[in-house]
Amino acid sequence: MTPRPRPTLTRPAPTDPAPTDPARADTAPAADPPPADLHLIARFLEAAAAEAGAARNTLLAYGRDLRDFAGWCARRGLALTRADRAAIESYLIDCDAQGLARATRARRLSSIRQFCRFAHDEGLRTDNPALRIAGPGKSRRLPGTLTHAEVERLLAAAGRTGRGRTERLRNTCLLELLYATGLRVSELVSLPVAAARGDPRMILVRGKGGKERMVPLSDPARAALNAWLAHWDAEASALRARRLPVPKHLFPARGKAGHLSRVRFFTLLREIAVTAGLEPSRISPHVLRHAFATHLLAGGADLRSIQTLLGHADVSSTEIYTHVLEERLQRLVLDHHPLAK
Repeated sequence: MTPRPRPTLTRPAPTDPAPTDPARADTAPAADPPPADLHLIARFLEAAAAEAGAARNTLLAYGRDLRDFAGWCARRGLALTRADRAAIESYLIDCDAQGLARATRARRLSSIRQFCRFAHDEGLRTDNPALRIAGPGKSRRLPGTLTHAEVERLLAAAGRTGRGRTERLRNTCLLELLYATGLRVSELVSLPVAAARGDPRMILVRGKGGKERMVPLSDPARAALNAWLAHWDAEASALRARRLPVPKHLFPARGKAGHLSRVRFFTLLREIAVTAGLEPSRISPHVLRHAFATHLLAGGADLRSIQTLLGHADVSSTEIYTHVLEERLQRLVLDHHPLAK
């Protein structure tokens, strides 16, 4: 059989790109950032990691935001270090037109500010055009939270969720620790087993930017932690007997990080919510963190203490809970002020 000749594909000859029409720039195909801009972004991320101790998730967010901005600039024939104040403001307007959330736009401006400061400090530009740009600000709406009764149902359901005793002990420990401490999910799942030794009344947590803080444990959390640690030690002894490596994390997993992932814990929490008879879409690690702060404040704790426990760098991040304080003070006045009767 004589093989058929393959058809020849003829590519159109390349043509010079037409000048960018500013009026149609937003509808133009997305452009990849030029290599020079990508190199500068990489330099900035290295500096942020080395000098500011930025966390991995923060670096990833910086990288995504700056690549998007660099691509937007490339569509307009702008190098990243040549973008002026008008260009940055136009980019933010474009982000708004795309329907991006206020918090997302605020984060992107923050990334651009950090990069512009880096470029100015490194002598890559003579000014910092982002310095005086007013951002959209973050939403001050309090995220969803849970009642005391709903949290109790979740904690009880954790001990009934899992394929065996190991998973049920782990799940109980995870939820008791999360509600007792208000840890970020990344802080919780990455806890080293050394932090749990000695039946501690407080544990040392490494938070954003490598900052450390001490958080106290409630009696139920300590009991759940001790039960899980006893099982963990038994498993570790079995591994040593087989000459296998012993994990370093309190909640080990087989993934590259060596510990339970944030995504897995998120889905696990949804499974526990189903067992508890709660709507899974309402439940997330962050919702339990907010429940921790809200219940503390309603019980009489002050904002500064809650700021320290949550690991907020600025008390303004904690002020979303002030409506709880306002309600409590209002009840206090109505119940005890002589003119309110």
